[in-house]
Amino acid sequence: MIPDDVVERVRQEADIVSIVGEFVKLKRSGASFRGPCPFHSGKHDNFAVTPGGGYVCFVCGEKGDTFTFVQKRLGLDFVEAVKWVGEKSGIEVREVSRRSEGPDPREPLWELNATAAAYFSRQLWDSEAAGPARRYLESRHIDRQAAERFGLGYSPRDAGSMRAYLGGLGFEDSRQLAAGLLVRRDEEAEPRPRFRDRLMFPIADQAGRVVGFGGRVLGSGEPKYLNSAESDVFTKRTLLYGLHWAKGAVRRSGRLLLVEGYVDVIRVMLSGIDEVVAPLGTALTEGQTALVRKFAKTVYLLYDSDPAGLKATFRAGDALLAEGVNVRVVSLPEGDDPDTFVAKSGSAGLERAIEASVDVFDRKVQILERAGYFADLRRKRDALDKLLPTIRVTADRLMRDLYVARTSEVAGVSRELLERELETLPAAQPNAVEPPETGDPRGGPDPRRPRGARADRGARPGARGARQARDERGERELLRMLVHLRRYVEPVAEREIGAESFVNPMHGRIFDALATAGIDATPEMVAEELEPADVALLQELLGESGGLDRGEETITGAVNVLLARKKLADVAQIDRDLPLAEGEGKDDLIHDKERLVRELGALGQPLWKGFNSPRP
Repeated sequence: MIPDDVVERVRQEADIVSIVGEFVKLKRSGASFRGPCPFHSGKHDNFAVTPGGGYVCFVCGEKGDTFTFVQKRLGLDFVEAVKWVGEKSGIEVREVSRRSEGPDPREPLWELNATAAAYFSRQLWDSEAAGPARRYLESRHIDRQAAERFGLGYSPRDAGSMRAYLGGLGFEDSRQLAAGLLVRRDEEAEPRPRFRDRLMFPIADQAGRVVGFGGRVLGSGEPKYLNSAESDVFTKRTLLYGLHWAKGAVRRSGRLLLVEGYVDVIRVMLSGIDEVVAPLGTALTEGQTALVRKFAKTVYLLYDSDPAGLKATFRAGDALLAEGVNVRVVSLPEGDDPDTFVAKSGSAGLERAIEASVDVFDRKVQILERAGYFADLRRKRDALDKLLPTIRVTADRLMRDLYVARTSEVAGVSRELLERELETLPAAQPNAVEPPETGDPRGGPDPRRPRGARADRGARPGARGARQARDERGERELLRMLVHLRRYVEPVAEREIGAESFVNPMHGRIFDALATAGIDATPEMVAEELEPADVALLQELLGESGGLDRGEETITGAVNVLLARKKLADVAQIDRDLPLAEGEGKDDLIHDKERLVRELGALGQPLWKGFNSPRP
């Protein structure tokens, strides 16, 4: 059986217009929607559906609620109908025996978070210390009515007021710690609030229950946004900010708008467009893309137009293409983000921008064309290396074929050659336009593999595996030094070392988190944007403090190895391009190779190891 409260929750969450609309062509008529009756094959609009209510046919008399419609239309029994509607509404429905019925063990955390959200909301308007938070909202054109609609609040600076208030209501420290509202360091006797002097954004699950918070720093400080710690109810990799508000509109329109930040969601919704959500301050995760796919087949990316925004756009685009989603990019004027754009142009202007959107792959081609990537041989090769990873991850076979055809057309390369290239081991490269974040979802090659992997294609599998293992050990030792000697992180990053420089993607993510967090960030702040497996490795590294007296020497050697590996990969790429080059283009490649050889010599690495060209 299904518990009554679950049935009722599914009934309340279900969008009857969207569900009936999958079988009947409905048109708005006053407060209801009308269409031909599916039960007597009517030809006229005598079938009425009321949002939040039921349906009725004025000719044959059929009537009922969402469950009744699904039962009769699909031939399901009641339990099957509840499960089917629950899946459409994003609610997991499980049958339980009467013995196992009882309160959900997560209920205490939901209750605490809801109480904390109300406390933060009162603080925003009643506390004198919240003045900077109120002024910030005013600067973003969010008035009190709007702030209360979205539950915004303020977390006090002092260490005891929230704890005392919640404790007075019977929420003991252990529950506040479990919810992540309080944190306790080993060396501290008393727990302290996780959020202090921050503008608070409650984060809800699909059912609208508050499961955590995002806190924006007021003034200077890092991190700019701090999310709740992972808990039994808060897993940021599987949550999207605003989904519980947006899902009804998403089902009706069939589209979803993805923006970068909490305020962008709020400002777009205030403009009158509801089908908008945002990830929780991180790159789009596998869990979030699966959630998006459940609700919409077409996603519009509305990220900032600066280089960081483009990087995030194409990362999200690849992740969504891997789920079979149709992805389009909305281009806003330079300097604008969704917040500033709707402030100037309103929903009508945003709808025009959405109408003018382009496919994510076409947008990538546009950028490469405008940057002159298809003008000469070397840059054309680079352009292909930026486009092929996106084609590889595209799950929709038809779209994949269209992308191949488009690439063949713009690059002047035959389809046959492109198809052969797609079947070979992909090579990730430093990429300002499109840094792939995920491998092929069907188990194919992983586009994050370092470019230098191509140089090893002729090596024996065992030798290649040994080399990769050695590379990963060196990377790990570099990270171990950097987590303890944080002053070296920035100088290392300035040597053009980035996440893409690492063989192991986990190492790259940890290095990126160290570089982003800054020298004074606590380990908790560094871990904030990492996956659980990454955090576990970070904790291991923090627990290994041997050899730090030789840290500078170790770091220098490891960085030289990373730089040499990239240069060797560039040489291997030149060797692949040389047979296709002619005239001046060939001379340029030879000169580039000679330069790389000199640079490798300066790093103290063997000059000819792995090269195809003979030593002069």
